[in-house]
Amino acid sequence: MIIARSPLRITLGGGGTDLPSYYRDHTGFLIAAAIDKYVYITVHQTFIDDLIVKYSVLERVNNIDDLKHPIIREAFKLVGLEARALEITAMADIPAGTGLGSSGSFTTSLLKALHAYRKQLIHPRELAEQACDIEINRLHEPIGKQDQYIAAFGGVTCFRFNRDDSVEAWPLKVDTETLYNLEDNLLLFFTGYSRSASSILKEQDDKTKKSDSDMIQNLDYVKDLGLRSLKALESGQLVEFGKLMHEHWEHKKRRSGGMSNPKIDEWYELAIKNGAVGGKLIGAGGGGFLMFYADDKTKLRHAMISAGLTEVRFRFDFEGTKTIVQ
Repeated sequence: MIIARSPLRITLGGGGTDLPSYYRDHTGFLIAAAIDKYVYITVHQTFIDDLIVKYSVLERVNNIDDLKHPIIREAFKLVGLEARALEITAMADIPAGTGLGSSGSFTTSLLKALHAYRKQLIHPRELAEQACDIEINRLHEPIGKQDQYIAAFGGVTCFRFNRDDSVEAWPLKVDTETLYNLEDNLLLFFTGYSRSASSILKEQDDKTKKSDSDMIQNLDYVKDLGLRSLKALESGQLVEFGKLMHEHWEHKKRRSGGMSNPKIDEWYELAIKNGAVGGKLIGAGGGGFLMFYADDKTKLRHAMISAGLTEVRFRFDFEGTKTIVQ
């Protein structure tokens, strides 16, 4: 049996500038962090001819083209595997549709497992590129590249998305004390809402392709916020970083009417009044997880839990996508 795991992620600045519709004309930049919440894929050889796939549903096929799950179908084609005598199972620590990049983590974990089954080593960069090829090029999802890259690389990592589709990646340059303080003071709370990122990202993608001036200006500003966040983090100014998160959220809400809702706004204001310096919804928006940088963690936790939200505690992951059983 092969078991691969891929970390989920949080975005620390510049989110949304990783879509091809934006970076091919303007270049993109963001900072992302992998966290110790994972998507797991198991690959097990069986003694029957069919391919058995278990995720939220059960599929059993003898031809890969009959598989309904689009990512698994395309991953088999990319790696060059036939749908025979294998059982694939997917599990996750956090539900899909909650803004933590689960689709990119799923794809990188699946590819890692299939390459391991074929006794093939694969570099994190190639793994991320293959995952992007499946989701963006083959399945035409209106998404960016950060989820696949941060899942493959792990760590707290900076990414520059170039006009020629190449991606530069390098670790955030912070000392150990700053890294620990950042990790300790970032708090995640589940709103209870799950949503598909595609609808919100499609609106952004369509407007960017049409050179909508408001959308381009918004993303330009968010990219600049990402660069300012980089400077704040690398100089150890974590409270300033928290304030930039708040500024980021105010601009992010302007991209789409579906980005927030009155209940999320109410929770956000409650957090700001109870120990949070700044925060935002993680991912495309509309639901999922609220993340805050806190200067009073105890007060913030008490307020948010009393309001009915669930905290998910996490640490950064520095291993990226890997096989844990082979």
